[in-house]
Amino acid sequence: MSSIDSCLVGIEKINQRILAEPEEERRRHIRERSVSVVVPDLATAFDMRLTLDGLVDVTPRPLDPASPKPQVRITVGSDDLVAVAEDRLDAARALLSRRVRVEAAVGDLLRMRRLL
Repeated sequence: MSSIDSCLVGIEKINQRILAEPEEERRRHIRERSVSVVVPDLATAFDMRLTLDGLVDVTPRPLDPASPKPQVRITVGSDDLVAVAEDRLDAARALLSRRVRVEAAVGDLLRMRRLL
């Protein structure tokens, strides 16, 4: 099991990957959305916003079923989050094998897959 700090580093690596895309590509694929990455094995969620400036306002919090519903909710184990961030686990394979689950509108799913 990876730590909260390792997950934060992983989220930052994914953010750097997003920011490495040319701004024109980001404008084409990113719509500002609230995002929550739920990591059940750490009993933690990481709330953030996806914007043209990448993932901003990343905030860890304890899991709370009463929290507001984000526009995009990603559920992933801590080790898988770190593995996807480090390119040791292909994001598409992780989705197909249900190691990563995404709850979002279809349009958001199609746009986000291009970013990972």
